[in-house]
Amino acid sequence: MAYWLMKSEPDVYGIEHLKAERTTLWDGIRNYQARNFMRSMAVGDQAFFYHSNSKPPGIVGLMEVLETGLVDPTQFDPHSRYHDPASARDNPRWDCVRLGFLRQFPTLLSLETLRQTFSPEQLGVVRRGNRLSILPVADSSAQRILSLLES
Repeated sequence: MAYWLMKSEPDVYGIEHLKAERTTLWDGIRNYQARNFMRSMAVGDQAFFYHSNSKPPGIVGLMEVLETGLVDPTQFDPHSRYHDPASARDNPRWDCVRLGFLRQFPTLLSLETLRQTFSPEQLGVVRRGNRLSILPVADSSAQRILSLLES
């Protein structure tokens, strides 16, 4: 099992949305590196749900990858802000995964705390200027995050 960190703005789609819906398609990814990270996910992987663009930003929950290699339907929807007119139905450019809610943490693990705990080499989200919405998390870092959230 691998670990990931996946960012979303809480006013767009937050942990409360996922908790209520139980599962979601993680669609709308329009960065090739983030897409490629998503393509390397496997069923059973776990992802930290990270609230970005919030005060303060940080990890708020845990999700599980339920399905991989799904075509992102928003690329074909002309009314979606993620519409990609250059993507062809017979050769879609963008795909997504289905995620399931595992748990919401009782407290947010802030970006500031993450910066105090991890170096940029240990956890990509603490790297200054990092804007990727999906990042891999090393097993040792994931275990440390979980221990911080459970203490």
